[in-house]
Amino acid sequence: MARMESSNLEVFLHAATPRLPWRSATMECFDGPESVWQLDREKKRDTAVEYFALADLWEHYAESSAYGLAVPARHLGHAGENTVVTQHFVPYLSAVQLYTATRPTASLAIPRSTGSETDSWSDDSAGGGERFARSSWDAASEDDDDSAYYGAVSSKRSGYLNFQYREWDSPYDRVPLADKVSELAQEYPCLMSLRSAELSPSSWISVAWYPIYYIPAHGNLKGISACFLTYHSISSVFQDNIHRSGPERDSGEATVLSPFGLATYRMDGDLWRRPGSSDPRRLSELHWAASSWLKQVGAHHPDFAFFTSHHR
Repeated sequence: MARMESSNLEVFLHAATPRLPWRSATMECFDGPESVWQLDREKKRDTAVEYFALADLWEHYAESSAYGLAVPARHLGHAGENTVVTQHFVPYLSAVQLYTATRPTASLAIPRSTGSETDSWSDDSAGGGERFARSSWDAASEDDDDSAYYGAVSSKRSGYLNFQYREWDSPYDRVPLADKVSELAQEYPCLMSLRSAELSPSSWISVAWYPIYYIPAHGNLKGISACFLTYHSISSVFQDNIHRSGPERDSGEATVLSPFGLATYRMDGDLWRRPGSSDPRRLSELHWAASSWLKQVGAHHPDFAFFTSHHR
């Protein structure tokens, strides 16, 4: 029996999955055993600790930030033939929370976007030139209290919130992920220095994927302007989410950070939901997982609020 080819949704999720070098270093390379999440304190200093570097994670997005992530999508042409269109998405840093085992020496790092909460932005490609006020795009902005997040989760259970960023600007005012991280890292070097072994299971990132162009051009292909919001765990604790394959740098192994959650926007037609497939159920499960995660860590995520309120 022939194996059914992957759906367009599966192709996108695969393309949006970071694959990073899986490294190993002795305890001497860390700031003591207390800095490694839930490590047995009796372990010797020459004990090997496995991890991936956050610097490698950001480097993974460098190419797609510059040129877009190419995702081939199959659809039926006008004559009923199977046609492939390649959509290109640009990644944007939507949100990140870094929890560590030790309390940060500096004050909690919570940079903010520069846009005014009274700004508005137009979504001309959504049909009818919809215009959304920032107040509707971030309905909970006035109720947001950054200080509450520091103690939202017990430090014993989830660590200390070392760094947090949530994007508030409209998509048209953002810079690609690699550029944003480079900008933030100048003031918050922990973004480049931390390793996954130092992060608690409550650490995560969310990446917003917005389409920029597709080849070949197609007049009115429904769903071609779909946007995605992926969620990824960035702690070594989730070993069951790590698959090893080579060759990669160092040990020749790689870790795969598959999205554990997803939100979508402008999902018209069947382009990203193949009829008769498990796509609708998968989309529902991933959206539920993202929603549950945000509730669990007590985080307000503006992009998720917008995608959900304008979900199609």
